[in-house]
Amino acid sequence: MATLSNRRRTLPQDDTDAQVITADSVSTNYRTMPCLVTGKTVLQPHLARQESLRRNIGHVAAETYLITRLAITLLRYLGIGYRWITQLLALGCYALLLMPGFLQVAYYYFSSPKVKRSLVYGDQPRNRFDLYLPSDIGKPNPVLIFVTGGAWIIGYKAWGSLLGLQLAERGIIVACLDYRNFPQGTISDMINDTCQGISFIINNIAKYGGDPNRVYLMGQSAGAHISSCALLEQAARESNKGENVSWSISQIKAYFGLSGG
Repeated sequence: MATLSNRRRTLPQDDTDAQVITADSVSTNYRTMPCLVTGKTVLQPHLARQESLRRNIGHVAAETYLITRLAITLLRYLGIGYRWITQLLALGCYALLLMPGFLQVAYYYFSSPKVKRSLVYGDQPRNRFDLYLPSDIGKPNPVLIFVTGGAWIIGYKAWGSLLGLQLAERGIIVACLDYRNFPQGTISDMINDTCQGISFIINNIAKYGGDPNRVYLMGQSAGAHISSCALLEQAARESNKGENVSWSISQIKAYFGLSGG
């Protein structure tokens, strides 16, 4: 029967890659663990993860420094020197100063029971609208349909939350329409979505305390372009006597186009 000498075990001599393990070597080299099969030294699992994390952090820091240095060099070649960079940083600081106000509006948007989010008006995934209700809905209130902007690519109904908050406090129901953006749809698709949303709101706003006889339309930036085109599209449909329409331009009391095309 094989015996173990003083805390030492030796592998067979014919294995040239084998290593000898002693209690002293384990205590002094506690970070590594020799593999008795291959004879190679491997890290313990949790220490290996720490080493991997350190390497990843170092790699990310090096890449970030390289990209920042190249970006600054590129800006200098383009004629955008440190003055422009400092102005950009100043703009970022200004945005941080505005952040508390935006957070307040965001909290109201997600927590207020007076905000009905993502009501459906059509079959498309973006056929949704938000409804901002005033505190007093005991009597029919005027209604504003707001089509938000976004350069035809980033339009979103939540961009009208500040307007909805301000007007709802003054007894006006605000409906912020969402519509398909490019490349989900073309300009014609955006106009059709807007027409469908206007039709749904006019025909159903009485259920939410709105006055269907006092409906106003507003668009901002790309939303002003889309909403004005929607009015023209609806006028063309109404001029065609044989076409069935679900709403009429005469039901819109006024139109406001802000910074539109």
